[in-house]
Amino acid sequence: MLTKEQVLQTLTELPDSFRLEDFLDRLIFIEKIEKGLEHSNANQVISHAAAKEHLKKWLLK
Repeated sequence: MLTKEQVLQTLTELPDSFRLEDFLDRLIFIEKIEKGLEHSNANQVISHAAAKEHLKKWLLK
């Protein structure tokens, strides 16, 4: 979840003129990073090797 501070910080880092799409893209990116960090801190992650094994059935060689 984003905080007001993160939204305001993102807004202040943008140039004076920007597209709304650019602002939203940055907020979505930050939110995804935050979610990933939360999962990592809660040990809700798998190793790279385990991910490769899990995805093997979908990937063609």
